[in-house]
Amino acid sequence: QILYLKPPWTLANLLKCYKKHWMAVFGYVVPRSLLSTIECLSKHLYADKPFDCSTVRILLQESKKLLHAFSCRSDYSGVLPQAYAEVEKLCETLGGVRAALVEQDLSEDIMVLSENAACEKMEATMPNLQSTEEKELHPSFHVAQENRHQEIWSVLEGVWNAMNLYSIELFQKLDPSAVTMAAKASFEEAFLGLQKLLAAVKDIREGIGR
Repeated sequence: QILYLKPPWTLANLLKCYKKHWMAVFGYVVPRSLLSTIECLSKHLYADKPFDCSTVRILLQESKKLLHAFSCRSDYSGVLPQAYAEVEKLCETLGGVRAALVEQDLSEDIMVLSENAACEKMEATMPNLQSTEEKELHPSFHVAQENRHQEIWSVLEGVWNAMNLYSIELFQKLDPSAVTMAAKASFEEAFLGLQKLLAAVKDIREGIGR
């Protein structure tokens, strides 16, 4: 009765429902940082423009992250592992296509170079080929690097959010009046807190040893 969009759903409808109910529902099931994954899928799948290999690879990786996060909760009657396996197959297929394209480009370059028998022509064409290759490689390289950075940050943020939630739940059970939700701890405060926690755990282990 409270759903943003009623079934039956299309993929576009599901992504909209994810975003609409993320904070109230899905953010309590999987790390809230995965909202960026939902936005990435929604942005690219319905951008009304053709995909390149780099974009497809990013979409497949983001899909795997989302499926893996939900698999920690349930296998959903076996449907989720099957979906994950299909996405994995697509990743392998894409890897084969990318390798074939690279091999084809190399063979074409070799043919072009072999046809140019004169050294002067080879020296004249090689810089152009190199500059062309650099122009083709750089955008995908930067996209891959940026995606890797986002992936690392997403994992760290997920750990951070999980630590906050577990800490709040733990201290609520120990002393409900001691927990305040008004402010979020900084990374520096968290680091100092972890140092104190490590020291306390060390003392406990030594006590158990004695």
